Amino acid sequence: MKSHFTAIFLFYIDFCIIFAAKIAIDQDFDPGRKIMRLSDLILVCSKQELANIPEGKVLINTINAHSYNVAQKDEVFAESLDPNWYENENQNENETAYENEDENENETAYENEDENQNEDENEDENENGNQNQNEKRKYLIPDGASIVKACRWLKGKSQPKERIAGWDLFAFEMRRVYENENQNENEDSKAVRKQYADATKTKNGTAYENENQNEKGKQKVMFMGSSEEVLEKIRQRAAEDYPNLEIVTYSPPFKAEFSDEDNAAIVKAINEAKPDLLWIGMTAPKQEKWTWQHWNELNIHCHVGTIGAVFDFYAGTAQRAPLWWQKHSLEWLYRLVKEPKRMWRRYVIGNPLFLWNIIKERYGKKE
Repeated sequence: MKSHFTAIFLFYIDFCIIFAAKIAIDQDFDPGRKIMRLSDLILVCSKQELANIPEGKVLINTINAHSYNVAQKDEVFAESLDPNWYENENQNENETAYENEDENENETAYENEDENQNEDENEDENENGNQNQNEKRKYLIPDGASIVKACRWLKGKSQPKERIAGWDLFAFEMRRVYENENQNENEDSKAVRKQYADATKTKNGTAYENENQNEKGKQKVMFMGSSEEVLEKIRQRAAEDYPNLEIVTYSPPFKAEFSDEDNAAIVKAINEAKPDLLWIGMTAPKQEKWTWQHWNELNIHCHVGTIGAVFDFYAGTAQRAPLWWQKHSLEWLYRLVKEPKRMWRRYVIGNPLFLWNIIKERYGKKE
């Protein structure tokens, strides 16, 4: 009985793959439409390179075969993922600046003198502009063996050495913040002991006041997304794994699209929390698009990661594939087996569609 079921199941999978490939091949390829080109993306190429991401306001997204497929049809999503977007914008601004310079070749000496007098101010403004640009920097990590292999086949600008899963990013960033908190605690303890020793040498007992003045708040990690049930489990586990961190959570309304009031409430909650690390988990492409569309409204200075399923993995409400499946690049198959109703379209149809999109990128005309 089991052998018959297995044969039927394999036949069904083969049929779906062939059918999906036919659909992909029959799709019209519009070379004039803006799409994401995997070969042009700048990716974080190894887990070690995560340590090179600068401090400050930085957006870190992941890309896999599914998100690459979606980005071919969703320009807003493609823009939210693409780390090159700022470079393209800056290039357009430079071209405009050159045009304006040509138009103003006959400037008067008086205007040139004013420019020289304000040179220091302009340098300060440029420095601030560069800082603002750095705050808006985006990074993209390859969350899938298919992305790693496709980059090699396409001879892309980035050649990832390994897959970096959302869980890898989560573990790295949580450890980084936790170690920073421990380091701050050690520094504060030394400062308090020194001030206490200095205070005991005087007649005015100011040791207690100095201790309060030098005590720093805990490093704060915020989880925005998922249900309150999942967030409660995250808070409980994080209290055990990272006891020195303050965990803040926010569960947004469960709906396909947020209202203006919903968006304002989410932004307000994040800004008031002032986190040292922010996780967004609302599944792709919703989480990436929301974060990017409201990026300028977020008055924060920390790393922001869009990690989706990691919320459930960490809470224990979903199980990540065993290590053997991960090492053999079969985590997608494990998820398909565990959740066939939810995942069949993503993998049974999405995988051959990804192959077709990669073939189009390699042999199609570049825009």
